Amino acid sequence: MSPDNPPVAIDAHGRLLVCATPIGNLEDVTLRVLRALGEADVIACEDTRRTRVLLDRHGVHAASLVSLHEHNERARAPQLADRVRAGDTVALVSDAGMPLISDPGYALVQACIGEDLPVEVLPGPSAVLSALILSGLPPDRWRFVGFLPRKRGQRERLLADTVETLVAFESPRRLSVTLDMLAHVDPQRPVAVCRELTKLHEEVSRGSAAELAKRYGERSPKGEVVLVVGGARSASSLQRQCPTT
Repeated sequence: MSPDNPPVAIDAHGRLLVCATPIGNLEDVTLRVLRALGEADVIACEDTRRTRVLLDRHGVHAASLVSLHEHNERARAPQLADRVRAGDTVALVSDAGMPLISDPGYALVQACIGEDLPVEVLPGPSAVLSALILSGLPPDRWRFVGFLPRKRGQRERLLADTVETLVAFESPRRLSVTLDMLAHVDPQRPVAVCRELTKLHEEVSRGSAAELAKRYGERSPKGEVVLVVGGARSASSLQRQCPTT
């Protein structure tokens, strides 16, 4: 080969594929994600059993599955990054939706980015966006906060300070307490409770904080809940209304 035409360097690195999976209905998975799961050298799963159900449903034969959850991700992330560096394709999935969004995976993405390894996102279903749209509340300015704080005072301050539409995950066991708190602070504040999104018993309840506090004070819902709350009329005025604890 002529010295004027040196061989082209080939990047031997693999890649990390962050894959969104269904939030309920197993048909809500993209063709691109299914292909990636079938071609990956290893799939890092929040729960290998849950991922196996998805793979079996679509006839995907995966090379290897390993667990990556909140209790082991700090230790396992460097090991998986090593595999990417060695040339493997690693697919990352959580039990539902997009990894990292109130789910494990951040440590692995950070490990790969820190070593300048290729990271790609394969988008798909999102409980956050689905709930925001179904709520009927303004989508032009909104804020996702993950799970609401457990402490009442912290929840009050968060809700009082948020002047845009707020989207949060909430435990069905705490939902009635949160709605009751909202009703005391601002009874007319618009709220939507989105339950079991994309599943057989999907339910969306819309109304004022007072109306939904009464409804869910009589019975606790079952399943996964996404709470969407209209923006506070005025952060400072609502702070003055918040009862002290």
